[in-house]
Amino acid sequence: MSSREVLGQAARLASSGLLLQVLFRVITFVLNAFILRFLSKEIVGVVNVRVPLGVFWSLFLGWVWLQLLEVPDPNVVPHYGTGVAAFGLSAVVELLGEPLWVLAQAHMFVRLKVIAESLSVILKSILTALLVLWLPHWGLYIFSLAQLFFTAVLVLCYVIYFTKLLGSPESSKGQVLPVSRMTDLLPSITRSRAFVNWEEAKLTWSFFKQSFLKQILTEGERYVMTFLNVLNFGDQGVYDIVNNLGSLVARLIFQPIEESFYIFFAKVLEREKDATLQKQEDVAVAAAVLESLLKLALLTGLTITVFGFAYSQLALDIYGGAMLSSGSGPVLLRAYCLYVLLLAINGVTECFTFAAMSKEEVDRYNFTMLALSSSFLGLSYLLTHWCGSVGFILANCFNMGIRITQSLRFIHRYYQKSPHRPLASLYLSPVLLGAFALSGGITAVSEVFLCCEQGWPARLAHITVGALCLGATLRTVFLTETKLIHFLRTQLAVSRLADKTT
Repeated sequence: MSSREVLGQAARLASSGLLLQVLFRVITFVLNAFILRFLSKEIVGVVNVRVPLGVFWSLFLGWVWLQLLEVPDPNVVPHYGTGVAAFGLSAVVELLGEPLWVLAQAHMFVRLKVIAESLSVILKSILTALLVLWLPHWGLYIFSLAQLFFTAVLVLCYVIYFTKLLGSPESSKGQVLPVSRMTDLLPSITRSRAFVNWEEAKLTWSFFKQSFLKQILTEGERYVMTFLNVLNFGDQGVYDIVNNLGSLVARLIFQPIEESFYIFFAKVLEREKDATLQKQEDVAVAAAVLESLLKLALLTGLTITVFGFAYSQLALDIYGGAMLSSGSGPVLLRAYCLYVLLLAINGVTECFTFAAMSKEEVDRYNFTMLALSSSFLGLSYLLTHWCGSVGFILANCFNMGIRITQSLRFIHRYYQKSPHRPLASLYLSPVLLGAFALSGGITAVSEVFLCCEQGWPARLAHITVGALCLGATLRTVFLTETKLIHFLRTQLAVSRLADKTT
């Protein structure tokens, strides 16, 4: 398969995932906003911050959560023990479907992935909303049942699809897949009478270490909250709600792009070869795609940062009422808007870096991640004591800045001996920078005079000002970033053509 064909598949995967996820996330967004009106922030803090369990650690960490950590007041958060057990079980169930998820991701089964994940999220939200309305006194039982239901539906979707696919004699895809029946996914003795393929085990171990460290860097603040008790349950709940709301765009836009184009880069580039030793057409296509993705991430993140500052309080008031819009909520969301900019750039740079690194480079990167994880956890603890819950977001910004720097260094070295310069896309024209600065200033003044205590007419006026500024900024983008616009139009056209032929 040529690099152009792989690019078309990646673009189709990203666009299909983006459109379907937007639709499903809007539904879950409305349901979650409804649920928040009936819950205390203490229960939200316990559910969303305290139970990050994995399969091998479920029993041990369940004992830690129940015996060593602070147990919430049963009058405020009832059924805590059952909740810990249920979330541990759900982690085990979800991991049973991981091999099928990896198989679907590697072979770009677009609709399966998006529909399975979106359907399970929607059904979980609906079940949660119904239980909150009918049985609010159940407390953590509600979230425990909803989480188990979510994982069961998710895994069942993958099992049904692959059982049908592998059992279908007329399916030509069965000739391409690395398995011919479901039992091939279970542990077995190989022809060489070895239970483990040690070459693959070494590579798996490298990626496991990388994933473990990335988990610490991604959600390390939750462990600091849990084990060091730097915030009470109420503050943890507000932080988690703001964190989920702020990361909504990252999950909707950046995650499908990162996952899809990681596969593209991994298929087009060869890990163990320098850029000058590979097929130059593939290297050129990869550079062009990386350049466009970096520009897209930069512009999207910058738009969220600029307009997020002036509309954070209004968004929180509409989403969760006074519980979120008063106190630390708006400050948290404004800081998160800056974090989203770094998150966008890091997602693209790391998806290229991890796809192009050799095994030795992955191992070296893991050592850097280990040092970064330790400094991140320490910095989270210190900044939280100095700045409150916003310290977690500032520590995350520091973490993302270091990771971006590491990835940019790798990309610069990778293309240093070639004529391609994908990092040039991180520079913006003065006209576009001026448009962003002007929009930020106008919306900031609008917030002072129109939002958010003067009623809905003033709020609507504030929204109108933001819409006009956003329209002018996007118009400037269309006029100044013609190369990016051409790339997006081309990939959308390829995706539509592929949809029509399938």
